[in-house]
Amino acid sequence: MNHVMYPEMLWLLLLPIVFRYILPAAKGLHGDALKVPFLRDLEQINIKAGGLWNMRAHDEAKIAMPLVLVYMIWALLVLAAARPQWVGEPMRLPGMSRDILLVVDISNSMREPDFTLGNRRIDRLTAIKKTASEFIKKRADDRVGLVLFGSQAYLQAPITYDKKSVEEILWATDAGMAGNSTSIGDAIGVALKSLKDSKDIDKKIIILMTDGENNSGVLTLPQAINLAKEEGVKIYTIGVGADTALVQSILGFQMALPSGLDEESLNEIAKATQGTYFRAKDTSSLEKIYAEINKLEASENEAQFVRKTIELFYWPLGAALALALVLLWVVRRV
Repeated sequence: MNHVMYPEMLWLLLLPIVFRYILPAAKGLHGDALKVPFLRDLEQINIKAGGLWNMRAHDEAKIAMPLVLVYMIWALLVLAAARPQWVGEPMRLPGMSRDILLVVDISNSMREPDFTLGNRRIDRLTAIKKTASEFIKKRADDRVGLVLFGSQAYLQAPITYDKKSVEEILWATDAGMAGNSTSIGDAIGVALKSLKDSKDIDKKIIILMTDGENNSGVLTLPQAINLAKEEGVKIYTIGVGADTALVQSILGFQMALPSGLDEESLNEIAKATQGTYFRAKDTSSLEKIYAEINKLEASENEAQFVRKTIELFYWPLGAALALALVLLWVVRRV
């Protein structure tokens, strides 16, 4: 689509006509002058050239060829000053990118079926897979990675824009693949090491999901917290699972035991890194938690658009220069 940036400049096209027909004739030693000061000289050139421009002395309104060239040059200069442009289709301006690392507990306790989905009992890990996948889909401008941990922590998906692959890896995981214990400190350490390579990203986020306490690994929670603070990484922690867990006794009946979730430590991790601690006791609350995180870390510039613009002023400017050279050649020839 073509348009001019300063359309008001086009009014200058009328300026020569104003000088020619509206302003009064100038009085001087040489008698009355024409309204356009240089018109008399052009008329004399025309006479000497044998009527080259076919100007009649009794009709000053008749514009000869050199005047046409002068006006064309003026018009082209005015058009160049108006800044003609070609403007393309609007393109969405990407928001500010974040690096988000999902750190998921896959210890054996994540098999506990204390969540529901569509009136069907599901385990904690399946609930996390579902809600985390929906969260990943909404992060259009961000890079996402995945760390899985149990007794040990593993970087399963480095930070990437290929969020589909991250979802596939998450859905392919099973509880117990990384051991029976819970090494939260090591998981945070692996996540921080992965995010350390993100040098051009200002906002780095870890979303830690677990149903236990830090009872394994090399890195302690205070050490992990200090590392996160040094790196400027915000950690959102999510405690997963009901308040009590059903355990099969040796006599064959079930009994309810308190959950092994260490909420105090998870809250401390979040508070120290300027994040937030959430408690997810069912699928609905887990969905609300991800919605809240999505709101807290909303993408910036989401509704802004930009159009590709190509300047075209140099075309009329070049044409005006070419006509000026033609006019100069004609005058010198005469």
